Amino acid sequence: MTAEPIEILLVEDNPGDVRLTREALREGRIANRLSVAADGDEAMELLRTRLERHVALPALILLDLNLPRRDGRSVLAEIKSDPVLRVIPVVILTSSAAERDILESYDRQANAYVTKPVDIDEFLGAIRAFENFWLAVVQLPEAGELL
Repeated sequence: MTAEPIEILLVEDNPGDVRLTREALREGRIANRLSVAADGDEAMELLRTRLERHVALPALILLDLNLPRRDGRSVLAEIKSDPVLRVIPVVILTSSAAERDILESYDRQANAYVTKPVDIDEFLGAIRAFENFWLAVVQLPEAGELL
């Protein structure tokens, strides 16, 4: 029996980072479906639409902090304040290594904080390590049970 692909929502406005993340996850050993939102408003709209239509929610969210329109901090706060959405693990994946951003993200209940490496090979390695931990080791809630 083949397991269903794991639903991942990537909230990222940089097309290059989207492409690299997609490539690293595609080459990984865990089947996944990656949805992409280019800003915080689009991410929340996607989540709200899935809730309204009773469509499976993502099992995991990768969230950049520095986004146009609504930033990742606001998105994280909204997700974690919603009784249904808050069980979805949110991993901050951002270029900021500022202690203030790290502390604020954990204060808003981020499940992990990863600073994006600048080097392409290191970036791909970080995504693969992320995939191994979050998709192979950690037990995630069943997407259908989140509704």
